[in-house]
Order: sequence, then structure tokens, then C-alpha cells
Amino acid sequence: MSPASGARWLLLIHHLPGKPDYLRVKVRRRLARLRAVPLKNSVYVLPDSESAREDFQWLLREIEADGGEAALCASDLVDGVTDQELRALFDRERDVEYAAIVQAASTGPAGDGLDSTPARHAALERRLRDAEAIDFFGAPKRSDAIAAVAALAPSARTTHAPIIAGERPVNRVWVTRRGIKVDRIGSAWLIRKAIDPEARLKFVDPAGYVPEPGELRFDMFDGEYTHEGRRCTFETLLARFDLADPALAALGEIVHDVDCKDALYERAEAAGLAAFIQGLVATTPGDLVRLERGSMMFDALYASLGEGARA
Repeated sequence: MSPASGARWLLLIHHLPGKPDYLRVKVRRRLARLRAVPLKNSVYVLPDSESAREDFQWLLREIEADGGEAALCASDLVDGVTDQELRALFDRERDVEYAAIVQAASTGPAGDGLDSTPARHAALERRLRDAEAIDFFGAPKRSDAIAAVAALAPSARTTHAPIIAGERPVNRVWVTRRGIKVDRIGSAWLIRKAIDPEARLKFVDPAGYVPEPGELRFDMFDGEYTHEGRRCTFETLLARFDLADPALAALGEIVHDVDCKDALYERAEAAGLAAFIQGLVATTPGDLVRLERGSMMFDALYASLGEGARA
């Protein structure tokens, strides 16, 4: 979520006429699709972002075109309901879907027409992506859903022997999803620093992407290196390439806490890295520039953790 201003919340305040009858149904359905939550009967809320403003503005125009009245406000909450309570409303809605994904992953294809595990995995991947796209605050059950879906992936069902230095990829094309954030930035940095220094990076739209021969995918569904069980991609790379550097291990714990949002390691540095990544994403649209700037932060963190390990 990229805040559009210093305001924390967007409030759509509206009043609908008695007729036509379909208008109330249409507006209610649109609000549900936007995942806005009701603050009052006629006041709906989303976290403030450019995309949320655009969505609410289009709905506002539709309401007015059908004879209703509407106003859009960007505001902090002062009294009556706290930010924490409002965030909890969003988290509860997302956790319902995450719990359903976990259930679907664990119980198998009961009447869903998906006869094979790969088909179930692909369907649940899409469902998980849709849920994550509207998970504004990182709901508590997100990491459980990620782990449940990852457990169905072919790569998660295979035992991987450690790869010795001579077997490491050399000058390969490494592919990941565009719009990189903490795990993809950190993993790309790790690949170049400790695995394949001459790696060529490629950022793609995962929808319909077909890898070319010899490409290695990371932090992508069905990728060669991605989430495995409770591991984030950074941790998977550490394990699969047998990287035993204590500073890298500590950095993997920090990336995990930021990416998975489960406070598994309770690393104090996670909050600072999360804030940096949030600001980087908000101000840097290009993946190459984002990686360049993010790598500087990872270089600094790695140096700091190395000093701490030697102290």
C-alpha cells in the first residue's frame, strides 16, 4: 500500500435515493469487490493509496450519475474508533480467505474438479495471489496460507541435496516477478553476492509467463527457488546453496520477518527494513533502480551484522 498523502484513511460517504432499486445492490457489490469496510451504514473505508482513491472516485461518479450523493475524504481517525480496530476489521476479512485456502490445500480436491495436485496448486496459487493483493496490512494467517500452498508445489515435495560451489549456476538468467519488494530484492542481492556474481536479472509479469530454456526462477510460483514450507525465498536460497555465513543467516531471519509478517524470529531490525522497503516501493517504480537502491541497504545490513557476529 502506497499512501497518497499524509492521511491514513479514505472515507467514502454516500446517500442513495430510494429508486432505482438496483442502485443499492450495485453499490454494495462494488464496495465488496473493493474490499472496503463499513465504518457506518453510509461510510466505507479503505487505506489511503492512489489506487484506492481512483476506485472510490469512479464509484462516487457512478453514484452521482444515478441520482445519489457522495463525498470522498482523506482523514485520520481521532475518536470513536482506533486505527488498530479498523486495521483488525481488514485483517479479519483476509484471514477468513486465508483459512479457507489452508483448508483447501490440506483436504484435497473435494468436488472442485481438480484431479491432480499440480492443478490444485495452480488454482490455489491464483486464489492466494488474489487474497494477497487486497491484504493491506499483512493479516496473521497470510504466512499459513503461503506455507500451505507452497507445500503443494513440486519443488516443495522434492528433497534437494546441498549444491557445492562447483555446481553453482554461472552467468545464468534469473527471473522473478516485476514490482520487486523485500524478498525479491534481498534474493536478487544474495544471488549476485554469494551464488552467481554474473547473474542477469529479468523481471516479468507472471501471468502467462513461460520460462525460456536455462532460466532460473526465484520467488515465483513453481519457480526453482521460492517459498518452501515456512522459508521465504531468501532462506530457501541459503539452504539450497549451503550458505553458512552467520551474517547471511541473520539477514535471512530479518527478511523472513518482514516478508512473512509472522515475527518468527522477532528480529529488531525488521521494522527498519520494512519501513525502508515501503518508502522505496512508494518512490521508485522501476525494478532495476529499486534493486540498485535496495542492494545498498542490504550491503549495509550485511556489513553491520558481520560486525555484530565478530563482536
